[in-house]
Amino acid sequence: MNDDNPTDQLSTFVDMFNAGTILLLFVCIFVLWLINWFIRNTMGRVMTRFPSRRFAIMQLTTLLSFMLYIFGAVVLVVGVLRPPQEFLIAIGGSAAVAVGFALKDVAASLISGLILLFDRPFQVGDRVTFDDVYGEIMAITLRTVRLRTLDDNIVTIPNSRFITDVVASGNLGAMDMMVVTDFHLALDADIQQAQDIARQVIVTSRYAYLKKPVTFAIEEVPVAERLAIRLRAKAYVLDVDYEKAFQSDVTVRTSALFRERAVLRPN
Repeated sequence: MNDDNPTDQLSTFVDMFNAGTILLLFVCIFVLWLINWFIRNTMGRVMTRFPSRRFAIMQLTTLLSFMLYIFGAVVLVVGVLRPPQEFLIAIGGSAAVAVGFALKDVAASLISGLILLFDRPFQVGDRVTFDDVYGEIMAITLRTVRLRTLDDNIVTIPNSRFITDVVASGNLGAMDMMVVTDFHLALDADIQQAQDIARQVIVTSRYAYLKKPVTFAIEEVPVAERLAIRLRAKAYVLDVDYEKAFQSDVTVRTSALFRERAVLRPN
């Protein structure tokens, strides 16, 4: 009988997915998941032991997960299903078209995920702003990027959106990051005194990274329909995890010293 007969092809397809093969597929998929869980769990313990290297460890974990699932999928198809070459040639083209239409968005996200992994516009552990969302990149998976906001919400975004939209990274793989803190002063306030106070607070903060400069930007801005002086302090936090703790520390202590030393604020 001709091997191109549709009945023979259907029979071959059915034989590939017999009960034993399906069971083996489920077992292999579970083993892949178990290996991935073990890798992430192990890397989590390593990251706890070496916190200063956590960004590199998180990025390595993501790369290992990518490689595991990609090569695992190839092994499952070739090693477990073992489709004959004639079968692949016969249905490969039509299946590719059908799957391409059905999963075009998923495929776009998968390709975008690989681009993100190697082009690296941002990395796991970075603090990024995307649309109106700001937070830390927790994982770059095959299909999505998971981002944790400062309110501890997990936001899941398709990889393809990061290829076409603008994303801003605050630290780009570095442990330290610039933190901007604004103070508003009255128009007749002693700006130099206020700046000296803010600098004193920043350099004495336990969260400050002093290997990078502390700078200020001063301008007039409207506040409650009146003009005021905005004193913008720009300093670096030693670890992005302390971003809000650093900003709060600077704000509270600077405001207290402004009151103590009679630095004029907007009414």
